Amino acid sequence: MRRPYEALSGRARGAARRHAPAGGRVRGVLASQGPAAARIVVTVAAAWQVALWLGADQPPVYAAVVPLVALGGDPATALRTSLQRVLGVVAGVAVGIAALNVLHPSTDALTLVVALGLGIGMLLRVGGPPNVQVPASSLLVFASTSPDAYALHRLWETAAGAAVTVLLAPLLWPADPRRALTALARDSSAHLTRALAGTAAALGADPAVARDNVAAVTGHVDAVHDNAARAREAERSVRFNPLHRRHRDSAGRTARAVTAVDRLAPHLETLAGEVAAFTARDDLAPVVTDARPHLRALTAATGRAITGLLDTGGPGPALATVRDGLAAYARADSRPAAVALRRPFQQILQLLDGLGRVPQEQEQEQEQGQGQEGA
Repeated sequence: MRRPYEALSGRARGAARRHAPAGGRVRGVLASQGPAAARIVVTVAAAWQVALWLGADQPPVYAAVVPLVALGGDPATALRTSLQRVLGVVAGVAVGIAALNVLHPSTDALTLVVALGLGIGMLLRVGGPPNVQVPASSLLVFASTSPDAYALHRLWETAAGAAVTVLLAPLLWPADPRRALTALARDSSAHLTRALAGTAAALGADPAVARDNVAAVTGHVDAVHDNAARAREAERSVRFNPLHRRHRDSAGRTARAVTAVDRLAPHLETLAGEVAAFTARDDLAPVVTDARPHLRALTAATGRAITGLLDTGGPGPALATVRDGLAAYARADSRPAAVALRRPFQQILQLLDGLGRVPQEQEQEQEQGQGQEGA
């Protein structure tokens, strides 16, 4: 029973990406990448202006380059990248100046400069790959017509750009992590519940509708994956944002819930694939007909449990409804196809049950800790 789903799922993924509306793709890109681009623009302008205030007598391009390179992730990444870039420029300029004092430009000299730069870059990395800024800066000094002037401008402008980037990154990413996480939680809840509702409606419908639903569920799952990645970045940003440190606990709970429901997404894809495969088979029409009321009830209860997990940190009473619905469905129909339709719900139930216990255990630990302190 898996093979029809796997083939269908692969085709559906391709169809979902090919036939997605261009306007929707543009809006999605702007919504996800627009704030980061705006943050880079603001930081670049600030670094440029600060370099001018410090006395730059020519366009301070090197100061503006640092935010472009460093602001590709959360504030921790910006700090690490900025530090790595400053270290790389300092070391690269030193290598280039030293090489010019003892060597004339040639292929052999260039090879030596690059080799030295790469070797030093392996040592001057900050929690990442080798620092390629060292050989790059060495080459630029080596190829400059005025090495001393270039080195001076490159050093202080890069340092100014890095300082502005490190100072502004925590304040600009994101403006309010708690609000951003709340929006991500609501969006993930909406995508998952729509995927469930669409799958329930597709069972027993026209086969083309069921196939289209697989593509739609794939789109919902991709959105949930993206939200989980953004939630992890938002949670990290709270630790570096002095304006929102008091919200660390609440933001952490919301971020963990958003990333947790991401684990449910593959089972929703499996369910959509099974529904599409069974709907297309005439020999399974009796199973599909009998399954429709059970599936509608299960998807509705599962959607409420997911919403509860994202809103309050626990799936709530809807989880018991899912459990009872599965038991009733199992008693009513033990045919293999019905077992296959129930399996994704069983997997989702196990995950939700485990996720629901985590907040309760944390609260119990906190209460025990408070009791010990009181004693």
